[in-house]
Amino acid sequence: MRADVGDPADVLTRVCGALLRNEPDTARAIATAEYPFVPVANAGRAYTELQSMHVFLRDRFTDRYSGARLVFPATLRLLSKVMPEEFPAHPNWKMSESHIAFWQLFPSIDHVQPVARGGADDPTNWVTTSMLRNAAKSNWTLDELGWSLRPVDATSAWDGLVGWCREFLAAHPELLADRYIARWHRAGIKALETTT
Repeated sequence: MRADVGDPADVLTRVCGALLRNEPDTARAIATAEYPFVPVANAGRAYTELQSMHVFLRDRFTDRYSGARLVFPATLRLLSKVMPEEFPAHPNWKMSESHIAFWQLFPSIDHVQPVARGGADDPTNWVTTSMLRNAAKSNWTLDELGWSLRPVDATSAWDGLVGWCREFLAAHPELLADRYIARWHRAGIKALETTT
């Protein structure tokens, strides 16, 4: 529900009542005044792996909306490389051909206050969330969804399995031939060096 609107169903009930009484101007006035169409700009954003890693590490690889632990993207891709039957990953993220972990556990950056709704596109407005929750949130505000922003647990030792990834790749450097894994691996190392 939009925070700036009363009960949307009530507004639409009154709009429909006015239309039923053959009062289209009244219906339009109610809709315009009480439940206006507000276009939402869809401005796609792309973040480098390094920018993303800084946010993920700051948030301890935790979904700031649900509290769920998330997993380093290179680790997820490594699992799909090493165990393709158990953790399939479609190159274009086709849901029917990719393991659900790529939505439930894959970290992404979300704007707490959507940019399309006036929020800043900078780290003060960025939080870690799963791909699944990011898609569900879209351009809604937390109030509209009834969600809240969880604080970062500064005592958490969860690293999203970044440490495991580094150890596994040290033992299996041939897997760094995968450019996706190599990019995230480099970003992980660089982000860890600058945050520790």
